[in-house]
Amino acid sequence: MSGVVPITMLVPRPPAAHADEDDTLMCRVQSGDVQQLGTLFERHYAPLRGYFLRLGCTPAAAEDLVQDVFVRILKYKATYRSGGKFSTWMYYIARNARLDHLHKRRGEVDWDDAYAPSFEPRDHAQAQQEQRLLAQAMARLADDKRELLVLARYQEMKYEEIAAVLGVETGAIKVRVHRAMRELRDIFLSLEQGGAV
Repeated sequence: MSGVVPITMLVPRPPAAHADEDDTLMCRVQSGDVQQLGTLFERHYAPLRGYFLRLGCTPAAAEDLVQDVFVRILKYKATYRSGGKFSTWMYYIARNARLDHLHKRRGEVDWDDAYAPSFEPRDHAQAQQEQRLLAQAMARLADDKRELLVLARYQEMKYEEIAAVLGVETGAIKVRVHRAMRELRDIFLSLEQGGAV
C-alpha cells in the first residue's frame, strides 16, 4: 500500500453545470409553475441521492430523503432568493431533512460499504482494498466531518456555499475541511497498517 490516501479516491463527481438555469426554473416554481420542479428533480436527483448515500444512509432512506427534499422545496419555495445558487439552498434543505431523519431514528445510521466513495482503479486488487479502507475510514469519522468532506469533495461545493449551508463563517469551513481530511488520512493509514482506530 502507498501509505497515503490516494487523491483519486477523493475526486468529486462531475457537477451539474446549470446554475443560472436552475435559478430561472426555481423562480418559475415560485411564480406557480410547479411543473418546472420536475426538471430540477431530474437534474439534481442523482447528486442529492449520492449525498445521502455518502453520509451513510441506506438506499431506501436516501430515496425517501430525496423525495422529502423536493416536497420541502415546494413547501418553502417562498424562501428562495432569486439570483441565489439553487444547489446551495437545496443542500441547506437536504441537510435539515437528513437531521430530522436522524432525530427520528435517534442517530442510528446504517453505513453501507457498497455506497462508499469510488475512484479510478490503478491495480484492481489494490484499488478494492483502498476503497474498502476508505469506506471504513469515512464511516469512522464523526458525522459532521463526513458531511463536510462529502459537500466539499463529492458535491463540489465551494467553501462559501458550505458555509451558507451550515450557517458558519467561510474561514471556519476551510479549517474544518482541512482537519477532517487530516483525520480521514490518519484513520485510513491506521486501518492500512492493521491498527484499530
